[in-house]
Amino acid sequence: MIEAGRGASLEWRLLMPQLPLVVDAEVRDRVMRLAQETLSASWIEGERDGVPFAYSRPSPGHYPWQWYWDSCFHAIVWRRFDRERAERELRSLLDGGRADGFIGHTIFWDRPVDWQRRWTYNVTSRSARNTSTIQPPLLAWAWRIAVGDPAEEQRIAAHHRWLEANRDLDGDGLLWLVQPDESGLDSSSKFDAVWGRHAHARLLFPFLIAKNRRLDWDARRVLAAGGPVLCEVVTNVLWCLARIAMGEPSITPALIDRLWDERRGLFLDVARGEVAKVGQTDPVGGDHRIRVSTWSALAPLALPDLPEEIARRLVEEHLLDQRKYWLPYPPTSVSAQEPSFAPRKWKGPLRRLYWRGPTWINSAWLIWIGLLRQGYQPESLEMARKLAGAVVQQRLREFYEPYTGEGLGAREFGWSSLIAELVEPDPGAADSYLR
Repeated sequence: MIEAGRGASLEWRLLMPQLPLVVDAEVRDRVMRLAQETLSASWIEGERDGVPFAYSRPSPGHYPWQWYWDSCFHAIVWRRFDRERAERELRSLLDGGRADGFIGHTIFWDRPVDWQRRWTYNVTSRSARNTSTIQPPLLAWAWRIAVGDPAEEQRIAAHHRWLEANRDLDGDGLLWLVQPDESGLDSSSKFDAVWGRHAHARLLFPFLIAKNRRLDWDARRVLAAGGPVLCEVVTNVLWCLARIAMGEPSITPALIDRLWDERRGLFLDVARGEVAKVGQTDPVGGDHRIRVSTWSALAPLALPDLPEEIARRLVEEHLLDQRKYWLPYPPTSVSAQEPSFAPRKWKGPLRRLYWRGPTWINSAWLIWIGLLRQGYQPESLEMARKLAGAVVQQRLREFYEPYTGEGLGAREFGWSSLIAELVEPDPGAADSYLR
C-alpha cells in the first residue's frame, strides 16, 4: 500500500497495476451497463440553422438541452463506449458557441427555452440559441481525456482567449462569475452571503437576471454597477485543468494566493462588490471571503500540482472527518457541521435548492482523483464501493442522500455515469486527467 501523502510523486501508470479490484465483477458490469444505457437513451441528433448537433441530454425529462459541463462529463464517459460520440458531443459545444470564442452555459439546439423558464434562464430572448452566461470551462480538459490534443482545435484556443479577456478581472488568470448559476453549483448555501434573496432559487433571483441582462452579463459592467462578482473555487479548478490540458501555464499558484485560507485549511470563494451579508464573510483586502465550508473547498485536490502539504490538510482535517464530509456515502456537498447542511431539503414550491447537502457523483470523482494521487488508496476504494452500491440500487440519479444512499433529483442523470471512472479506472488516464 502506498503511504498517504506520497502519491503526488508517483506515475499513474505505475500505480494502476497495484490497484486491487474496486468492486466485484457483477457490480462493475451493472454500473457500466447503466452508464452506457443512460447516455445512449439520452442521445439526440439533429440540425439547427444548418448546424448539426449531437449530445446526451442531462436528463430527458427535466434537462432536455445541452449544458456545457454536463457534456464535458458525458464525453469523458462516452470515450469508454463510443469515442466518436464523445467527440461529437464536444464539437456540438463548439458549434453552439460564437465566433469570438464564447460558449454559453446552455445551448438550445432542438427547441427554444420554454416560457416558464424564460425568466430564470440567462437569455436575451426566447429565440436565443444559448444563454449569455458561462459554466465552469473544462472543455479543453475533457477534450484531452476523450478526444486528443485540444491545442489542435483552434476554437478551443479562442474560447480560452474570450474567458481571459472577459472574466479575468485582475490579470492573474483567475475567472470571476456574475451569478451563482455560472458555477454550476446553483443554489449552494455558500452563495447566500453573496447574493442573499437574489441568489439562485430565491424569490428575487429573476431580478438579478434582469439586472445582469441590462448589463449584457459583462463582468466589468456588473462590478462597476456594484456587483457582486465572485472568484469561485470549482470554476477556477476546472479552468486550471483546462489550461494545463492546453499546454498553458497553471494557475494553481494564483488559486492558492487568493483562495487558500491558511487558518481554516480550506479553499474559499472571494466576492467583490456589494455582498448581501457582510457579517457572514471575512475581509480580504477590499474583498470578502465566504465562510461556508462546502465540497468546493476541497475541489483543488483534483489539481496535479497542488502542494502536498495543502492536499494533506484538505484530506485529513476535512474530507475524512466523519463529522464533516465522510458520511456513509461521501463526500457531502456541504459540511455536515454547517447550519445550512440539509441533505433532504432539496425541493420546495416552484424551486429546487441544489448542492446543500446531498452527494453528487461529479464532485466525488474530482475528489477521488486527488485521494488516489495523494496516496489515500483505501479511502478512494471505499468511496468508489459505497457510491457504486448506491448507483446499483438507485440507478443514475442527480444526487444521493449521504446517510442512506437514496437517489434524489432527476432520473437517468447523465453525469452520474462518471461512477464508471471510479469502478473501472482507466490506465490510459496517465496521459489525461491523472498526470
